[in-house]
Amino acid sequence: MDISVVIPLFNEEESLPELYKWIDRVMHENNFSYEVIFIDDGSSDSSWSIVESLSSEHSEAKGIQFRRNYGKSAALNVGFDHAQGDVVITMDADLQDSPDEIPDLYNLIAKEGYHLISGWKKKRYDPPSKTIPTKLFNWATRKMSGIYLHDFNCGLKAYDIEVVKSIEVYGEMHRYIPMLAKQAGFDRITEKVVEHRARKYGSSKFGMSRFVNGFLDLVTISFVSKYSKRPMHIFGLIGTLMFVIGFGIVIYLGAEKAYFLYNHIPKRLIADNPLFYIALTTMILGTLLFLAGFLGEMISRNAPDRNVYYVRKKQNLDT
Repeated sequence: MDISVVIPLFNEEESLPELYKWIDRVMHENNFSYEVIFIDDGSSDSSWSIVESLSSEHSEAKGIQFRRNYGKSAALNVGFDHAQGDVVITMDADLQDSPDEIPDLYNLIAKEGYHLISGWKKKRYDPPSKTIPTKLFNWATRKMSGIYLHDFNCGLKAYDIEVVKSIEVYGEMHRYIPMLAKQAGFDRITEKVVEHRARKYGSSKFGMSRFVNGFLDLVTISFVSKYSKRPMHIFGLIGTLMFVIGFGIVIYLGAEKAYFLYNHIPKRLIADNPLFYIALTTMILGTLLFLAGFLGEMISRNAPDRNVYYVRKKQNLDT
């Protein structure tokens, strides 16, 4: 199979028939063998009934229905698990992504050898309340990830099948799939300018909270990607530095007190100096951070995926 199209959806009953008809036309015009996997993320309208109808009429149309709303990341993860095409393409169900982009995206993966192509909606039809936070989000993600894409959150993306089978998308990590792919060793990542269409039916299902959640997820994935298998390197280092600084302050205060006593110079008690309590607190926090790193290291060493490494190729091996 050439292409798997994975489409998460939530209450998009108006757009589904038109979207599938459009995808089907593009696929047949380009002689692609394909499947379209609709993941109904707990819709409360008739979206699932439409998916069932499409599946009964077209063998290429497939569907998965969640019992409740789990979010886009969960839908993508399940869709990736079931995808069988050499190239996997994701798009939103609201008709703002154009299926006419599929042939070019496919060629970039299948013929030019890229691992991941991210769509870049250079010209957007969203209000400033959405575009301005999006630009800030993309700027921060570029700086922290080292991946220079203009639009990390674009739903229209193309992947080599190995990429989607090697990553796990959870929580709200769908925004950071390029980072997950890079972490797994798939570094041939680029972007393509794609058409952004004005929403034809309904309204956006995402609120402003996604920007706060997105920032927190960015911090999480940046930390996990660097230190998930070696937590002692960060917690132990910071903890040790804090303890040394605190202990150094205590030594200084003790030496200063001894000097004043030796020279019979009046000096207030060390316990009356606020710096003493700052030093004590720093030492305690340093100790706690060191212990956190140690415990994290023990957990990491006993994790079932502690020796999971992504292998690109094997040669002259039986297994």
